[in-house]
Amino acid sequence: MNAQTITTPAGERLVLLPEAEYQALVEAAEDNADRAAVAEFRRKLAAGEEDLIPAEIVERLLGGENRIRVWREHRGLTAKALAEKAGIAQPFLSQIETGRREGTIDTLRKLAQALNLTLDDLVG
Repeated sequence: MNAQTITTPAGERLVLLPEAEYQALVEAAEDNADRAAVAEFRRKLAAGEEDLIPAEIVERLLGGENRIRVWREHRGLTAKALAEKAGIAQPFLSQIETGRREGTIDTLRKLAQALNLTLDDLVG
């Protein structure tokens, strides 16, 4: 590495290096951060804290289908089972899924928890 050290009048030490070497250091740091992120994802996946989402589910979510219904079906739950797990009435869940009613934040939070999701996963 071709670095030069200088000292400012205030006594601060600065290191100067060619721009290409600086860019190489930045890229190496970014690569290391990417490796750490991948390792953390793999750890969470193995621990069951993360899951892979099939392309079909992503397409349905991006296509505008009701997020609660898509996630419920992906998790293999019936409307009745999800309603019970979330502590809400099944007809109310049905109305939320069909868009006839909106759930309160509290209700959506309960549904997210029952589906093992974050609230952001349900409200986009």
